[in-house]
Order: sequence, then C-alpha cells, then structure tokens
Amino acid sequence: MSAETFVPRPGAAPLSRMIRAQAALETRMLLRNGEQLLLTVVIPTLLLVLFSAVDIVDTGDGKAVDFLAPGVLALAVMSTAFTGQAIATGFERRYGVLKRLGASPLPRWALMTAKTCSVLVTEVLQVVLLTVIAFALGWSPQGNPLAVLLLLVLGTAAFSGLGLLMAGTLKAEVTLAAANLVFLLLLVGGGVIVPMEKFPGGVRAVLELLPISALSDGLRAVLQHGAGMPWGDLGILAVWAVLGLGAAAKLFRWE
Repeated sequence: MSAETFVPRPGAAPLSRMIRAQAALETRMLLRNGEQLLLTVVIPTLLLVLFSAVDIVDTGDGKAVDFLAPGVLALAVMSTAFTGQAIATGFERRYGVLKRLGASPLPRWALMTAKTCSVLVTEVLQVVLLTVIAFALGWSPQGNPLAVLLLLVLGTAAFSGLGLLMAGTLKAEVTLAAANLVFLLLLVGGGVIVPMEKFPGGVRAVLELLPISALSDGLRAVLQHGAGMPWGDLGILAVWAVLGLGAAAKLFRWE
C-alpha cells in the first residue's frame, strides 16, 4: 500500500480554515436566533425610527436623527458584542458546548477569535442597515470615517471583553438576567437616546466613564459635530477593552 492510498490525508484542517468555518457557523446561528435578532436589529431600528419621528425626548438643536443615529449605532455594538455574546456564550458553557469545542483541534483562542469575527460580521450588517434607515430619515453625517472606525473597533473590544467575562464567570441564567438588565440601564443612562446634559452633574461625571457613553458621545462628536479624533472617548474605550479582555482571559471558566 503506497503513501498515496489515502487522499486527502486525515488530520486537522489548516488553522485559518477552521477559524473561518467556525466564524461562519457562529454567524449563521446568531442570524437564525429570533431573540438575538430582536435584540441586535429590531430594537435599535425601532428606537431610531420612533424617536426620530416623534418628539419624545428633547435632543437639542438640529434634526433629531442627527443626534439619535450615532447613539443607536453605539447601542447596536453593545447589543451584539456584549448582550448577545454574553447570553449565547453563557448557555454554550452551561450545555457543555464550549468544553467539547475546547477539546477539538480548534484551539481555544481560535474559538474566541471565531466568535469575535462573527460579532464583527453582525455589526457590519447592523451598521449598514441602520445607516440606510438613518439616511432615509434625513441624517446628515459629518466627520472622519477613520475616527468612526476606531471608535467602533474599540467599542467592540470593550463590550466583547465584558460580555465574555460575564459569560465565563456567572451561571447562564444569571448572565441572561444581568446582560438584559445592563442593556436596559445603559440604554437609558448611556447617552444613547437621552442627552447626558439631562443628568445631574455628579451622576453625569460617572456615566461618562461608561463604555456606552464614551462610544455614543465619541460617535456623536464626530458624526454630528464634525469633530476630529475623540481621544478622550477612545482612551476610555481602550481602558475598558484592556481590563475586560484581560479579566476574561484570566477568569473565564470553560465548564
């Protein structure tokens, strides 16, 4: 029997192919999940349309959509990178999916990379959809696209770290409740829909240090006011990203 008898040779696929396959699987699972779609697509879209069409919250001078669109983009990032990822990963950990995948030829860091790629793909779809809707509502964005990209990437890293930290340390049911509660609280108090100027000075100073506030304020400064690189907001997001990802890498439990 020659060495050419068995073709192709049995064994693990190249690492890059395994990551792409796992990322595609993660993305398909997310897009097929009705609850996840409600959280990541339907709710941000409804908020953008409703608050742009109806004068519910005083958003200051100018069109309401110019204020709301950057905040809703920040909300979309949080809903996918934090809330959705925390809940999905938490239940995968509970059901033993992560433990089994961790024993496969796919390294654990590559599994997390695939999950991150899935989050990024979903966010691209969200941003495209929300941008089209915002333009239809009369949005007039300004600013540097590079600054917007940096804000979105750092915001994704910050929320991903916090989501994985929650999913890897808490029980799945606790993660489900806590992630949804945080989503609702930050929706109200993170500058997404309600301007930060509406909060008392001391409360506002604390809220402005949150990642959702930094992301929404940074996007609003660039897209609504045409500001340059928002270094302060980028710095806050970078600190949250380092702390969240570092803590998740150290404390994440696969079982």
